[in-house]
Amino acid sequence: MVKHYSNEPYVDFTKKENRMKMENAFKQLQKSKGKYHPLVIGGKKFDTDKTITSINPSNFKEVIGKSASADTGYAEKAIEAASMAFEEWKHVDPKERAEYLFKAAAIIRREKYEFSALLVEEAGKSWVEADADTAEAIDFLEYYARQMIELSKGMDVFPYPGETNECFYIPLGVCVVISPWNFPLAILAGMASAAIVTGNTVIMKPASSTAVIAAKFMEVWERAGLPDGVANYLPGPGSLVGDYLVKHPKVRFINFTGSKEVGLRINRLAADISPGQKWIKRTTLEMGGKDAIIVDSQASLEDAATGVVKSAFGYQGQKCSACSRAIIVKDVYDEMLKLIIEKTGALKINDPKSVEADIGPVIDQKAYNSILNYIKTGNSEGRLLTGGNTPIENGYFIAPTVFADVSPSARIAREEIFGPVLSVIKAENFDHALTIANDTEYGLTGGVFSLNRQKLQRARREFNVGNLYFNRKCTGALVGIQPFGGFNMSGTDSKAGGTDYLLLFMQAKSVTEKL
Repeated sequence: MVKHYSNEPYVDFTKKENRMKMENAFKQLQKSKGKYHPLVIGGKKFDTDKTITSINPSNFKEVIGKSASADTGYAEKAIEAASMAFEEWKHVDPKERAEYLFKAAAIIRREKYEFSALLVEEAGKSWVEADADTAEAIDFLEYYARQMIELSKGMDVFPYPGETNECFYIPLGVCVVISPWNFPLAILAGMASAAIVTGNTVIMKPASSTAVIAAKFMEVWERAGLPDGVANYLPGPGSLVGDYLVKHPKVRFINFTGSKEVGLRINRLAADISPGQKWIKRTTLEMGGKDAIIVDSQASLEDAATGVVKSAFGYQGQKCSACSRAIIVKDVYDEMLKLIIEKTGALKINDPKSVEADIGPVIDQKAYNSILNYIKTGNSEGRLLTGGNTPIENGYFIAPTVFADVSPSARIAREEIFGPVLSVIKAENFDHALTIANDTEYGLTGGVFSLNRQKLQRARREFNVGNLYFNRKCTGALVGIQPFGGFNMSGTDSKAGGTDYLLLFMQAKSVTEKL
């Protein structure tokens, strides 16, 4: 009997035994550094002439591992393998498909410290952030397995005299999963498992920066006994392999998480009908954000400052849900600035292999350069309160940076920076703050700190975001608790971790028989 769903508990790293387990995991990881990971297509391993080298962003002289790099020829092989596997996989009982997810979750749960250690070293996450990523991967697997068991019962329909009627869900076909580097285990696990448990086959094209974590997750599917070709591991250049997959007539569905620019490109490419294509392709697009937290004059300022700083600088601000705009009502503006500076200054910048590190590196050279360019722009658009420097050499470290007195129309207040940069904006009153918050092309997360119920109710109605949080940080959505997805240019609001998410991967078939 399947137990009731509950979120995977986080590890308490204040306990000595848990810290020792994590340190041991780092020692084990040291033994496998530099390992090469081949493509996995239809259960077979393929080496390629070109490779992707994954480096440690805390020490860019250290290689975490290497993976094969696919071209369009291998992409074609993956599509053929997934298409062949689909012919059998689509008929597998949903409860049996769910069992593979339960097995995968159990494997990750048993080895959570090993997965988290790899997330620290390849993705630059702190221990706490890495553990949350691992826990979320387990949550997705457990949650979607249970959801599929429920959906296998079909859609409720009313009886009609003289007929039997049923409406049930069937899979779509070959699904391409294009996953990001910022949650390289959790989001990949969530997107791939949703497609697989609903009866589709998957080509996983992970971000190159975290291809090793994706390879380790592919190994989980293999160890769980997933049939060959149901999941395929295909890292490679997005402009080459990604475009080929998206445009291919045998691809039925594209599930993407990443930047707005890439997401919109996928949307355009998928909308075109390729020769031989028999369907309108579906796309699920989770894109960017320019998220805001409003601090009202009637708020607990201590709690508000804590929420803003955690939301802005958790994982170096490299979350689509991160708070990059703090919109503060003028009555409490100066006091809030002092608290934000104080709490930001208390954050410890270090190699995230240290349990005490709050702030680690950004992911790579490209991100590093981009963020520093935005900081340069910020120096002419606001008043630098703290940060803006690069405190540690040999890694992509950027200090948490806060600009005050930023205009709502400034570049740093409108464009997604995806790094540890916070713009603080002064509002005349709550109405003005709400107007500023909504004045963006994005609509992913938002927060309000206020003890006034009427203002919270107004924000509930008018703050145009997919995930709205009151009197807490605006990051950290839990699977099954806070279904996640945004409006406008933040994506298709597909609500990952919600009860309707799996329906995106299936189509409903109604069957009537006259008695």
